[in-house]
Amino acid sequence: MSGIGATGFLLIVIVALLLFGPNKLPELGKAFGRTLREFKKGANGILEEQPEPAPRRVEVSAAEAEQPKAERRLPE
Repeated sequence: MSGIGATGFLLIVIVALLLFGPNKLPELGKAFGRTLREFKKGANGILEEQPEPAPRRVEVSAAEAEQPKAERRLPE
């Protein structure tokens, strides 16, 4: 059982009304929405900034190219 059902949501709204009053709730909702939007922008920005690793390039000399693949060794 996951998530908040209708009863849980109703209970949260009633507690919020008692704590903050009906005049303050719209301001809190707007602030929460702005915060959530900024968080999502920041998270997307971090994910987009990570560069993909460049492919590794291995140079093979002409002598090594003539060897069978089993005998070739990567340079260290």
